[in-house]
Amino acid sequence: MSTTPPLHLAVALDGTGWHPASWRTPAARPNDLLTAGYWRDLIAEAERGLLDFVTVEDGLGLQSSLLLDPDDRTDQVRGRLDAVLIAARVAPLTRHIGIVPTVVTTHTEPFHLSKALATLDYVSSGRAGLRVQISARPNEAAHFGRRTVERLPDGDYNTPAGQATVSGLFDEAADYVEAVRRLWDSWEDDAEIRDVATGRFIDRDKLHYIDFEGEHFSVKGPSITPRPPQGQPLVTALGHASVPYRLIARSADVGYVTPHDVDQARAVVAEIRQEQAAAGRADDTLHVFGDLVVFVDDEPGAARTRLERLDALAGEAYTSDARIFTGTPAELADLLQELQAGGLTGFRLRPGSVAEDLPAITRGLVPELQRRGAFRTAYEADTLRGHLGLPRPASRYATASA
Repeated sequence: MSTTPPLHLAVALDGTGWHPASWRTPAARPNDLLTAGYWRDLIAEAERGLLDFVTVEDGLGLQSSLLLDPDDRTDQVRGRLDAVLIAARVAPLTRHIGIVPTVVTTHTEPFHLSKALATLDYVSSGRAGLRVQISARPNEAAHFGRRTVERLPDGDYNTPAGQATVSGLFDEAADYVEAVRRLWDSWEDDAEIRDVATGRFIDRDKLHYIDFEGEHFSVKGPSITPRPPQGQPLVTALGHASVPYRLIARSADVGYVTPHDVDQARAVVAEIRQEQAAAGRADDTLHVFGDLVVFVDDEPGAARTRLERLDALAGEAYTSDARIFTGTPAELADLLQELQAGGLTGFRLRPGSVAEDLPAITRGLVPELQRRGAFRTAYEADTLRGHLGLPRPASRYATASA
């Protein structure tokens, strides 16, 4: 029986899976990719596994094998549905699992996003979140025409010059999240009176201008959507280096990181905790999840064989920013518990092929972790914040007015 805290688990959903050839497996459903039923089925499977939440990938450009530019490949999935709209469609069909769409902050408006996520929190009864993502691609900036994004030096995000280039975009993302959080707070919880006898629907004194002024934009407020059921839906972000780690530490409730061993996990978590303290959030609960691409099979060696078959279909070996795991559910459970010792509080698993690997997570890995006392045996909360042990925050404006 494990003596460490139970793990949190999420899955990251992207098309037919994270391997670019996953759409060509016999069990894949490429014809259904642009249907609500496809996404309903995936998220229902994740909920059967008692997972904390799913994330849904999105972007402002076509998927590409290239870092900065769209490619000309026709042998991989291209095109996707809007992640927020997928979440809104599927949320009423689920009961417990959190739904976290990806949102690009670089070219979108905080006011519009705050309203969309508040609405998602209502239609899911308190299970909404978002994954913050920046866009440093010049071709995506051209879709909007309001700004120019300079090409990254050497086309690499992780060089010192590349980090300097994108640091402004991450600072903008932090301002974006702050404005969104203030908009969620701009209605006090009891601002709606709905008193037919007196003819008063809202208490105008409990709606507040946020008057946000940042380097990149200003937002007056208040929102036009009442405060969400969770107060503030979950904010999450992915980071690979110090600049995005600061965004996680300053702005997020959950950060996703990509260590390849326990020593890297320990170092990354320590850096984020240091940045969290510097941001004045040392007392806040901030989960740090490890990201892994997973190929899982009950038969030893079968997952590795399947990955090799997918690589052959793709014409090249699959690579990822995250560690790539192949093995059995028990071997994956061993790895997760090993990495947990580095300070990670949970994991976001990226199924290499959702047709095979999502059920392997929910029906193989989860029971294995449950046998070890390392994962829940039932949902114990009604909201996404509740799943993660996060309190419902009070509106900052209600505190000020009181």
